[in-house]
Amino acid sequence: MTFEKPAGPLKGIRIIEFTGIGPGPFATMLLSDLGAEVLRIDRVDHPGASPKEVTARGRASLALDLKRADAVAACLSLAERADVLIEGFRPGVMERLGLGPEVLLERNPRLVYGRMTGWGQSGPLSHAAGHDINYLAITGALGALGPADRPPPPPLNLVGDFGGGSLYLALGILASLVERQASGKGQVVDAAITDGAASLMAMACWTRAEGWNEGRESNFLDGSAYYYRCYECADGCHVSLGSIEPQFYDELRRRLGIAEPDWPVKADGVDAGGHAYLEKLFRTKTRAQWCALLEGSDACFAPVLDLEEAWSHPHNVARGTFVERFGVQQPAPAPRLSRTPGAIQGPPPAAGEGGRALARHWGVEIP
Repeated sequence: MTFEKPAGPLKGIRIIEFTGIGPGPFATMLLSDLGAEVLRIDRVDHPGASPKEVTARGRASLALDLKRADAVAACLSLAERADVLIEGFRPGVMERLGLGPEVLLERNPRLVYGRMTGWGQSGPLSHAAGHDINYLAITGALGALGPADRPPPPPLNLVGDFGGGSLYLALGILASLVERQASGKGQVVDAAITDGAASLMAMACWTRAEGWNEGRESNFLDGSAYYYRCYECADGCHVSLGSIEPQFYDELRRRLGIAEPDWPVKADGVDAGGHAYLEKLFRTKTRAQWCALLEGSDACFAPVLDLEEAWSHPHNVARGTFVERFGVQQPAPAPRLSRTPGAIQGPPPAAGEGGRALARHWGVEIP
């Protein structure tokens, strides 16, 4: 395995990752892209990452049988030299392996121990199985999404796993590393998707306190407003509008060339007349025709693209938002830093690929 020279603000930070799915690997990918050295612990009976598993990029792998005492001893030695540990098992699993936070923090008081779960380390659901859709369901986030006359749609795993999980795990780890500079001590980061998703609902809590309507599709950001939603075009493709502010709303009307008396009165509540008017209008042209008229203006307009189309959109191409690496089109590191930019350090590793060399670099010989 060939790795690029680490770049980014986390250069020199060492992370042990116990293989998981979803939010843990994505958080680790973000930290790797920012320069951290990541050693992934895979099971000996597992092939490791798929060559196309984008969220597993940029780390080495060490295949260990954690039922063996020598494998656990190797993990203990690695943890003594690491800055961060990331695990995504159910509560109690790492403790049963002899690798819980109490043991590791005693051996390495500077260790930041990141724990990624759906329900959290405590609470009546903490040991139950679940997935993104379940975690969103109890936070109010899922119940706020989608049309009023149909069940809430699962928003891929963007809001729960990655938004409420990965990003909050990475935030907690980075905050702990900053605090460690003053205290010299690590700590445990209990990153629960339910907690993160609830945090993402902060604005919804604010607007509810201000008296906004209860229920889906009843406020202007959830699809009820005809000037903030998506519309189908003549070719079956879709476009998005976000013309909230008066000046953007007026720019939309001007570019569409609609006379004032024919234009629906702007209202923040549900307005069937406005919806029907724009639905009929947008079906008169193709998406490309609407883009030629509206894209790049202050009408707050953008075409709704699939992933392959997004790769070739001129704005994304100009910024290098997507890159092709290791035969896979994938997102470039984000966010962008002016002085210490990150980089994709390498491909997803097969089980055992590069791990012994990285462990040796940390000062640990793996038998």
